[in-house]
Amino acid sequence: MTDNATHTNPIDVEALSRWMDANGVPGAGEIPELHDLTGGSQNELTMIERGGHKMVIRRPPATAVDDRLDGIRREHRLVKALKGADVPHAEYIAGSDDTELLGMPFYLMEAVDGWSPMDVGGWAPPFDTDLGARRGLGLELARGAALLSKVDWQSRGLEGFGRPDNFHERQVDRWLAFLERIKCRELPGLDIAAEWLRNHRPRHWSPGIMHGDYQFANVMFSHGAPAELAAIIDWEMTTVGDPLLDLGWVMMSWPTADGDIEGNSVSRSLGMEGMPSRDEMLDHYETISGRSTEDIDYYIILARFKLGIVLEQGYSRFLAGAGVNPKVEAFGPIVLDLISKAADLAAKTP
Repeated sequence: MTDNATHTNPIDVEALSRWMDANGVPGAGEIPELHDLTGGSQNELTMIERGGHKMVIRRPPATAVDDRLDGIRREHRLVKALKGADVPHAEYIAGSDDTELLGMPFYLMEAVDGWSPMDVGGWAPPFDTDLGARRGLGLELARGAALLSKVDWQSRGLEGFGRPDNFHERQVDRWLAFLERIKCRELPGLDIAAEWLRNHRPRHWSPGIMHGDYQFANVMFSHGAPAELAAIIDWEMTTVGDPLLDLGWVMMSWPTADGDIEGNSVSRSLGMEGMPSRDEMLDHYETISGRSTEDIDYYIILARFKLGIVLEQGYSRFLAGAGVNPKVEAFGPIVLDLISKAADLAAKTP
């Protein structure tokens, strides 16, 4: 029995089964059961059950353009390289970069038994009421970023996966050039943040794998307490660069000492009471990663600067009547807030 009609590109189950047999996937000789999943914003997810094993196949939709196909091939390379690494993730099983079998490149990974704050609409029990247990979710989020930063990307065949040379020298001009192509309004504070970033680049840093959109929305936790990170998910933005930007991505929306939640709407919607302090998060990351967080303000400002410009693209398309999700209208004030807070922190940081 299959549930294979929801996605835009139905899977040929018999062809998939033969491919699975040829690639040593568990359940040899059995026809798999397929069930479409939600949760992939850019790609389609399908649960596969065969021989008592649960796996997930990830592939682009049928409407995907060439850039999207290249994106899943790149993601395939990354997840394959992470196999066996000391990072919570869905373990890679097999995959294909060509379009012959399913009409799209794809890869197969182990199913993760856990929960995502986005899927349950907040904190799962007991973290919804037990603030002491909830604290562990924050520390686990920091641990995941720290473990990812420690992966030896070169020994895992990821040379050329990113451009770590002059990573920080390129950031401001790259994102300003991107903004110029989609510009629809003035963003107060943009020039202040840009100039500060140019003048305060980290003097000492080492390249590593960075997720690129590291936050509660892109991780899964194991069921029950104590908190345990089950998997980092959604690797579309991953590259080899400066992993500390992942920590900056987390901290730009972390509660301040007075309880104010800065940054993105995800943290605001979840409710961050009981989370570790900023200093505790930084100390935990440093202890595990071995990296210094002394320049964390730089990474927070860069994260706000970059996210503001990324969201501005969606907002500009909305203003142009491009038919995007109406919820994107909310990006308008969020972008202004991000850029303003980037400029404010820059002004306060010598």
